[in-house]
This record gives sequence, structure tokens and C-alpha cells, in this order.
Amino acid sequence: MKAIRVHAFGGPEVLKLEDIADPKAGPGDVVVRVRAAGVNPVDAYMHTGTYARKPPLPYTPGFDGAGDVESAGADVKGFAKGDRVYIAGPGNTISGAGTYAERAICIPSQLHRLPARTSYAQGAALGVPYCTAYRALFQRARAVAGETVLVHGATGGVGIATVELAHARGLTVIGTGGTDAGLAAVREHGADVVVSHRAVNYADDIMRATGGRGADVIIEMAAHINLDRDLSMLARFGRIVVVGNRGKTEIDARGAMGRDAAILGMTLFNVTDAEFVEIHAGLIAGLANGTLNPVAGREMPLAEAARAHTTVMEPGALGKIVLTV
Repeated sequence: MKAIRVHAFGGPEVLKLEDIADPKAGPGDVVVRVRAAGVNPVDAYMHTGTYARKPPLPYTPGFDGAGDVESAGADVKGFAKGDRVYIAGPGNTISGAGTYAERAICIPSQLHRLPARTSYAQGAALGVPYCTAYRALFQRARAVAGETVLVHGATGGVGIATVELAHARGLTVIGTGGTDAGLAAVREHGADVVVSHRAVNYADDIMRATGGRGADVIIEMAAHINLDRDLSMLARFGRIVVVGNRGKTEIDARGAMGRDAAILGMTLFNVTDAEFVEIHAGLIAGLANGTLNPVAGREMPLAEAARAHTTVMEPGALGKIVLTV
């Protein structure tokens, strides 16, 4: 089969398309014929070798994907050949066998039903973005209906997921973005207010939208740029969840003290099995009832994985980058 392989850590050029042996399912494994694989910033961090978690070399990247069950081991219950599934959860890249391939070997806990209304590309856009969004909103910030959430950087995969989940749960949603097309997409997916973060005084627009009170929850995609200003847009007892950060930042801690604010970090590597069950139950329900509609903003062939890893680190994302397999 065709697969992307990484034999040495380095820049995007280390991602090579190769022919490797097809995986064989052990008693507790499932082989999925991958139709689409999702590209996440964490994938690009990992191939550099500087990320906290290093997969064994050589390895195939990719946490997220979607496709059809091709075979299942004798001990597997609940999945059969031909089932449409999306792949999400730990186990792929860390073990060296990710989704950037024609076939992926998975454990059943990584597989989740993909409704007929959801395309393979949309399924590949689910895992890391939607799990991150759910975790940030409901397991870390404990956001509840009636509160206001600012999604700071709402046009990417995690941002759109956060907008959809918050809207479906009854929160008032403010989304920021840097392009007209991005802001239109954010509004289409459920934002009540959209604001260009390229505007010099965008914080004033957000404060006006909240009647001067500020947001109860801020989901932050670029803390190294925005965290200090976020504190000025936060309501009393508000919570900021840091989803993304690419460097050190300096804040005035008085902004947190006067509000009794909480600044919360998160990573999916800390999610428990029980929490993943909760997350995917919520996602599958949202897919089935139509409240969740992932955006595969750009589809690229598997052979262009290196270019996809360069693109995913650039600003101006609209939805998720997906590799077609």
C-alpha cells in the first residue's frame, strides 16, 4: 500500500510517499481502508523531533481519518467489514502507524460510526479539532447554556468546531477571524457575532457585543499573541482555555486577579478513556442531528503531505486540511 513515512526528524521534506506492506489485523485489531486523513498542527510539530512526544522511527503520521472497515480480528465486537467509520483518539501516530496511508490498523476504541450524511473528508476533520473543542468548552471551561463564549481564531478546524458545539449547547458565540471568507463561514456555522481580529480596536467591538461585560469563556488559539489582551475582554469569574500557543507570552496578572479569572491549559493526551466516551457520544449525536458539519477547507492528495504540513502552520486557515487517499 501507499503510505507517508518519516525515517528521520526534520522539516516537511522528511515526509516521503512509499510502498509498504499492508497491515494485518490481530485478534483485537481493525484494519480500515482510509479514504481521507486529517492534517493537524500537532502532526507538523511531531516530525521535527522537538515535540514532547516522539513516535518511534520510522513512522506514518496522522491521528485523524475516515474510511471503511476492511477487516476485523476475531475478538473485535461491534465492527464489521464495510462499516463507515472515523478514526480518532490515541494509538496511531504514537505507535508509528498513523492515518496518512491507504490502510490503518486501529484498536476499536479509536473507531466511531460515521453517519451517512457525513462525507469521508468531513469525518477526517473530526478527531483532533472536535475533541479539542469539546474538551476546551465543556470539560475544562465547564461552559453552560446562557453564557457567552469568545472563540479567538474561529476560522480553523478547532475554531469552527468550537463555534458549532457552543451554538448547539445554547451559548452566545462571538467568533474572530482575519478574512471576509473566514468570517462568513464562522457566521454560517453558528456565530452570533463575528469580529475581524485584524481591526486595530477589535477588543472594543467585542466589549460592545457583550454590553461591556466581557465574555464568560474565551477559547484561545494563539496565546502567545493574544493572552494578555484576552484578560481585558473577560467577564468576572471568566475562564480562558489555551488551545494553541507557539511561544512565551507576558501578561499583567492583575487582569486575572480583579476578575477572579482562571487561565486553563489543555491537551488531548491528558483525556481519560471515560472522557473520550463522553466526547464522542456528543460528537456522534451532533453529526446525526445535523448540528455539527465539519469543514474540510482544503483537500490535497496523499503525495502532497509535505506541502500540507507547511500549509497547516500558515495563518488564514479555513476549516481543516484533509489528505485524500
